[in-house]
Amino acid sequence: MELYGEMKLRGDDYAGGYSCGMTMCGSGTMAGFSREEATGKTVYRSEKGVVLAVRKSQEGEAQRIQTSVFNGSREEISLEMLASIAVRGIRADRIHRLQSFWSAEGKLRTETVEELHLEPSWAKHGLRIEKFGNVGSMPVRKYFPFLALEDSQTGEFLGIQLYCASSWQMEILCREDETLTVTGGLADEDFGHWMKTLAPGESFDAPEAVMARGSSLCQVCDRLVKAQHPAISPTDDHMGIVFNEYCTTWGNPSLENIKRICDRIAGKGIQYLVIDSGWYGKTGVWWNSVGDWDVNEERFPGGLKPVADYIRSMGMIPGIWFEPETLASECEYYDGPEHLVQKHGSPLTVGCRRFWDMEDEWVTEYLDEKVIRRLKEDGFGYLKVDYNETMGMGCDGAESPGEGLRRKAAASGRFLKRIAEKIPDIVIENCASGGHRLEPSMMALVSQASFSDAHETTAIPLIAANMHRVIRPGQSQIWAVLRAGDSRERLYYSLISTFLGRMCLSGDIYDLSPEQWEIVDQGMAFYRMVSDIIRDGSTVLHYCTADCYNRPQGEQVVIRELGDRGLAVLHRFEHSVLSLPRLPEGSRILAEYGNADQDFGAKAWLYERRKGEKSC
Repeated sequence: MELYGEMKLRGDDYAGGYSCGMTMCGSGTMAGFSREEATGKTVYRSEKGVVLAVRKSQEGEAQRIQTSVFNGSREEISLEMLASIAVRGIRADRIHRLQSFWSAEGKLRTETVEELHLEPSWAKHGLRIEKFGNVGSMPVRKYFPFLALEDSQTGEFLGIQLYCASSWQMEILCREDETLTVTGGLADEDFGHWMKTLAPGESFDAPEAVMARGSSLCQVCDRLVKAQHPAISPTDDHMGIVFNEYCTTWGNPSLENIKRICDRIAGKGIQYLVIDSGWYGKTGVWWNSVGDWDVNEERFPGGLKPVADYIRSMGMIPGIWFEPETLASECEYYDGPEHLVQKHGSPLTVGCRRFWDMEDEWVTEYLDEKVIRRLKEDGFGYLKVDYNETMGMGCDGAESPGEGLRRKAAASGRFLKRIAEKIPDIVIENCASGGHRLEPSMMALVSQASFSDAHETTAIPLIAANMHRVIRPGQSQIWAVLRAGDSRERLYYSLISTFLGRMCLSGDIYDLSPEQWEIVDQGMAFYRMVSDIIRDGSTVLHYCTADCYNRPQGEQVVIRELGDRGLAVLHRFEHSVLSLPRLPEGSRILAEYGNADQDFGAKAWLYERRKGEKSC
């Protein structure tokens, strides 16, 4: 297996093998480079002075790959494709990808090389290609920027994760032998209308990639995830519980109902109370009122400071929802083309959403005033950043639509950094209609993330477990929406789902009976007992028989371990078989919570392994 470099310059030959239009790999550009090896990097040079450098560094049990191009020639060059990572000579017969749609994030898709039609031809002629990715400003849509390849004969796995907040692609190629080549990076000109021009003396850095090897899918994913370095707020250092009122008021928060929630949950050890969408605008229709960020005085007389102060007086940190990068049809600036992202000379419009040009200095100053100033002056310590549409293929403002899109996404990331710089202890949550921006470069800027917009579906534990493969469970905020009509088993099912990440409560919190509250209190206590395992442990088993998310059938077991302690989480679905987790021999149960005696039951165990005993 060999790490190497791939790029394509405008004007150079495309590769043959009937591949033009499907891939830009193997072009005449690479044929014109000489190659040299140095410590930790591979460098390619053209006779004209163009330099492609591929650097690798150890990141725990993974390798970080950084690729850059420098134009040392005397003339302008145009990149049509630049791979962040390229690896050839991979022996694998099974391919693992993670599919993703709204409220169904991270579903594992496993196919053989034969199913993907990636066997070489009889004459070793004609390139076989599987190309996939995402186009738009929601990088987790259809697929995560992730790939794992398995050699079932040796049991070896190779995993790759891209750090890209805009359009991206991955390619699996086969031609001359039974081995595979994999490349990944920004979506190229064919796939994502991306082209980048470099003047003499200019350089360009591709998005980072991380690569890891392991003996199981769980292990290789754990190594990729542990290579991520999120910007965890100093306030968010102990896996505190969140209460988000969205599934309580459904976009209709007010001073009165937020106080009522406060009064009910005060003293229960909940760290954050987040006011979600609907606190702004004149009409009270939260979806159409995004962008002006003027407080709805009918709902919050005197503004938001009184309610933030009240939340703090009850021992919790107040949080607030914003969607800073977009504006909707009732916003004052919606019909003005200034300061908005353009496509073909007109404001880019998706549904009733338009997009602020985050590269525009006026926009930055506007959001400083509307977002950062409000957070500071009203005393909010938690910010939920939502993002509810995608720009699609790209926009004006650069040499190509794809490059315009990349620049806007980069500017959005800079604004998140700006918030953290101006309010150093702020806790930021990454949400994009749930999980549409759960990729590593965005996760590096935040403390937490909405794992999904799956609020009350029985698929919640499926999605929550999926996230272990791509983000840190300590950042993955899982909804437990509690209803007054919930049975004992349903409460267990919802609460135990949150043991797969960060606990986030919502629902009919003030209508629960004393018996229901006892179950909730016990669940919060158990969560606190295992929170260090969730945050710092490794997922060693992810067993699931369910395939359908609307009507899951079967069962799921997830085991996560830290040192000699482990957390086992069982969920049963429709037509399930009671299959208790097989813990390491000699394990001692320290605590348990829940009831898994029937379909849609759930139970969790905290255990301790016998010294020297292997993990699951």
